[in-house]
Amino acid sequence: MLGAAAPFVRPRTRAWPERPAGGRASREQRAQAGAAGAARAGSSAAAPEERRRRVAPLAAAPPAEAGEEPLLRGIFEISKRSCDVVLSARRLRWSPILPESPTGDSNVVLQAQEEIIEMKDVFSVKLKRRRFVGKIKGGTLLGITIFKCLNKEDNKLTDCAIHFNNLSEDHCYLWFKHLKEILNGFQNRPKSLKVFVNPSSHKREATHVYYEKVAPLFKLADIKTDVTVTEYEGHALSVLKECELQAFDGVVCVGGDGSISEVAHGLLLKAQIDAGKDTDYIPTPVIAPVPLGVIPAGTTNVLAHTLYGIKHAVTATLHIIMGHIQPVDVCSFSTPSKLLRFGFSAMFGFGARTLALAEKHRWMPSNQRKDFAFIKTLADLKPEECEVSFLPLQIPQEDSHENDIKKKDKIKKNCSKDQWHKIHGHFLNVSIMAIPCLCSMAPRGLAPNTRLNNGSMALIVVQNTSRTEFVKHLKRYTSVKNQFNFPFVETYTVQEVKVQPRIKSVLDAKENAYLNAASTEGNHPWNIDGDLMEEASEVHVRVHPRLMNLYGVNTDDLESSQATCNCI
Repeated sequence: MLGAAAPFVRPRTRAWPERPAGGRASREQRAQAGAAGAARAGSSAAAPEERRRRVAPLAAAPPAEAGEEPLLRGIFEISKRSCDVVLSARRLRWSPILPESPTGDSNVVLQAQEEIIEMKDVFSVKLKRRRFVGKIKGGTLLGITIFKCLNKEDNKLTDCAIHFNNLSEDHCYLWFKHLKEILNGFQNRPKSLKVFVNPSSHKREATHVYYEKVAPLFKLADIKTDVTVTEYEGHALSVLKECELQAFDGVVCVGGDGSISEVAHGLLLKAQIDAGKDTDYIPTPVIAPVPLGVIPAGTTNVLAHTLYGIKHAVTATLHIIMGHIQPVDVCSFSTPSKLLRFGFSAMFGFGARTLALAEKHRWMPSNQRKDFAFIKTLADLKPEECEVSFLPLQIPQEDSHENDIKKKDKIKKNCSKDQWHKIHGHFLNVSIMAIPCLCSMAPRGLAPNTRLNNGSMALIVVQNTSRTEFVKHLKRYTSVKNQFNFPFVETYTVQEVKVQPRIKSVLDAKENAYLNAASTEGNHPWNIDGDLMEEASEVHVRVHPRLMNLYGVNTDDLESSQATCNCI
């Protein structure tokens, strides 16, 4: 085994006084040489201790803490340098083995710089082999390769490989076994995943994103996958209803917000069916059985930005591999007679009509379609007459906007528990969001007065106003200014919301043509997580705290949450 033999010690050279050219040494020179010899003899006893001090590969370690007890210690070549490597349950550390001072100067002490890897940042370990071309198995063992998750700027994650070279098979197999045992001990890290890929999302890039960026990392982490490439809208939902989810540790969706919303709804609906719940009326749904992973491959990617702070497929994949779990609040949308779906956010009015018009122009390229729908809906801007009822949240929330706090204080003066409040009028847009909904057009979020799992929803009501003032309100989302600081915008922190559109009996020809251009006659469009839903009757929205686990982190804990998207 490499490292078993004693280290090679360079022979020490002696420096003798120079003799005069062409003659014997003088008496003074001989006396100086004798004195030097005596000094060397007197210091010979301290030489081994001095050498040990100069060659010691690792500094004296402090008393071991829990998880710091050494499990293995050996020698590997790392970056073309022989290193003393120590493995514990929490860390892998190494330090170069330094030679003696080349000049033999006892005053020079060489310092060994120690490097450390936290085992919680390691996601894979492989045996490193040299193989001939065409061979996929066997080959000469060269050592071990460790793959680490590395944090980079702008909330990005990337993978990093470190090679530990050693030609001893016994040595490498022993280390490989211990490293695998440590990695297998981490909880929440998936071993098997059900994957849905929507090939039609955005620029039809989801398939490329998965097979070129995501699948290789899953394979590297020894994660087994069962992949379904969806062929039509609702395909993922139908598969999930029949899927045996106990065979998987998680579900992953590669696509845009609409695809991810469909998979999230399918996961929760499957949980209710398995629990024997009546799917037409679910006031208290059960939690989803497995976490959901979000791989961004759409246009807006609000969920990805909210979970990761950035649209980056590798970052999303590594969060899934590392088992970073984030509980998230979920909304249920229902009519008096049935459950419509589960989701994270919804818009009624301008946001919904824009989506409905865009869906009718699917033949256009994605960006052009959304730009066209936005401009057309803004040009034909009309309010929706409806009644909005809401149940305020009784617990004050931190970081709420000033106008939200004022409204809550006003409400609480004459408010008793479970007392509903009603607003009737003409509204340009009504937003109901259980998550902040981060994206580049809203660096603070479309609903910055809520969080991923604080058990509340943000109700944002935009009263009827001029087109100019409404555009000013929309532009505020792109800045850090308060987008709600307008007299026609009202915000509330709520538990439940009911939206009842006014049923119109007679419409003039122009208005009827406008409505039919965006939605089916008699129905009103809803934008739920970027997915279109049409409903004519009242819609009841409830928030269910921590109903689903998603792979990701809380963006409040990240250094920054800058994101890029092309949302309107």
